[in-house]
Amino acid sequence: MTRLIVVRHGQTLWNLERKYQGHSDIALNDKGLRQAEAVAARLSEETIDAVYASDLSRAFKTAECIAAKHGLKVNLVPELREIKFGDWEGLTYEQISDRWPGLLGKLWTTPDELEIPGGETFHQLKERAYAAIKKIVDAHPEQTVIVVAHGGTIGTILCAMLDIHLNHVWSIKQDNTAVNIIDYYDGRPTLSLINCSRHLKE
Repeated sequence: MTRLIVVRHGQTLWNLERKYQGHSDIALNDKGLRQAEAVAARLSEETIDAVYASDLSRAFKTAECIAAKHGLKVNLVPELREIKFGDWEGLTYEQISDRWPGLLGKLWTTPDELEIPGGETFHQLKERAYAAIKKIVDAHPEQTVIVVAHGGTIGTILCAMLDIHLNHVWSIKQDNTAVNIIDYYDGRPTLSLINCSRHLKE
């Protein structure tokens, strides 16, 4: 069995301000750093063979906290980045709604059909992120691997893994530093845990 422990990054200021981040490289805020240390402490008892992360600092720093507990380096994978929100990056829901009336609603109802101005589609995100996941799994037979990424990215990975339509991507909640576990038996994925953040309550 290969075990994939997929973690969302800790909180950033833009998370707090409800701004769309996408490929913008926004650092963890103080709370996000505490969350990263908490999830690292939770995973410190696991036997971890490798750690991978998106190359955006909010994911990389979260992964660094986890990797430090195991004496491992973080392998950066740009394909694990969040969806590119293009012209929407740095803007709030209200600002986007004012500038692109009616378009933002598709993000929540039919993301499968959404074309983000200057950005990516959810199909493109799913293709690049899930291809990266499959490479990681293939490289670590019978091992346990940490992957730190982003809410939208993790949602599309789980949609791909479970063969769920992309219009349901937001039905898969991902809190900051939430832990998800995917076990692969002979290459077949089984979702064992989803959006678990009990480490933030302990």
